[in-house]
Amino acid sequence: MRQYDLIEYLAMAMQAGASDLHLSPGAAPTMRLHGKMTPVTEEILDSVDVRELVLGGLKDAQRAKLEQEWELDFAIEVENLGRFRGNACFCMGRIEGNFRYIPDAIPELTQLGHGPTVEKLCHMRDGLILITGVSNSGKTTTLCSMTQQIAAERSCNIVTIEDPIEFVFKHGQSLIRQRQVGFDTHEFARAMKSALRQDVNVITVSELRDLETMRTALTAAETGHLVISTLHTTDVPATITRILDSYPKEQQEYVAAQLSHCLRGIVCQHLIRRADGEGRVMASEVMTINNAVMSCIRDQRIQQLASLIQIGGRDGMHTIDDSLLHLLTYDFITLEDAKAHCRDYSFIKMGYEKLQRERGGQR
Repeated sequence: MRQYDLIEYLAMAMQAGASDLHLSPGAAPTMRLHGKMTPVTEEILDSVDVRELVLGGLKDAQRAKLEQEWELDFAIEVENLGRFRGNACFCMGRIEGNFRYIPDAIPELTQLGHGPTVEKLCHMRDGLILITGVSNSGKTTTLCSMTQQIAAERSCNIVTIEDPIEFVFKHGQSLIRQRQVGFDTHEFARAMKSALRQDVNVITVSELRDLETMRTALTAAETGHLVISTLHTTDVPATITRILDSYPKEQQEYVAAQLSHCLRGIVCQHLIRRADGEGRVMASEVMTINNAVMSCIRDQRIQQLASLIQIGGRDGMHTIDDSLLHLLTYDFITLEDAKAHCRDYSFIKMGYEKLQRERGGQR
């Protein structure tokens, strides 16, 4: 027999400083604390416990959708605790659930660890900006932070298409209309096409999940709109490859040319456990667009992009290895974690050894 209800489990996880709460039959309620999976309590939940806990956080229509489609994205708001993005699904015929905490205030880009280049991307008036990374790497937070900065700095019409709505925006100087897939619209691509008829300046899409959404995003970016979205990819070359591979082979040459023309920047990010264990820190790879990058994308010479980013410091670019070495320099992360996330370990190792020699000489 479980000891607590859903709100109490969420409260305990949030009090500890966790980002997520996981409920799974046969396991203790588990939170992700500073990147590490940690039990909230020692009790073991059974399938009935988890089913009651998850369904207790859903509305009748959501419960029916979960039973019919076997998976559900949703958002809940708990008084005096906060807002959470939830996902429920069936595993081996049993319901499981995940709840991710959404802070009340949208952090500023500098608070997230981004530099001036990402802030400058917010000044773009058209084109496509992509925020990428694995799950739980902070993509949505960066996406929303950029959207909020645009709203605060200039007067424009912004439409967001989200699944589900996480942060609630303030209008600022702009008008922001938030639409939730499954509640305000049936699908991403349809909502984007509708937005193009709404005198829109900026379209924020929580994820480019399918070919039709991707196709519509590129068209919108080409026709004078700024489109900001996310993809589940680990670095810049993988992002370009993912987009091109989503299209049939015979269309990829045209799409590469289209992408080279409308892409404005890619921000790939990772959240890494701090060396002191007190939270996580962001490492990133940032690519902006210059003539050499445009040419590479257009000609599908994707393997050359990493080198162009490495020499693109003047245009505000940096590789994931540059970011990791910077974090190592200030002892934010360990060498092992840098090794796990880097592209070229020899670069990291040489830089770290040079740092150690310099520190030894200063003593």
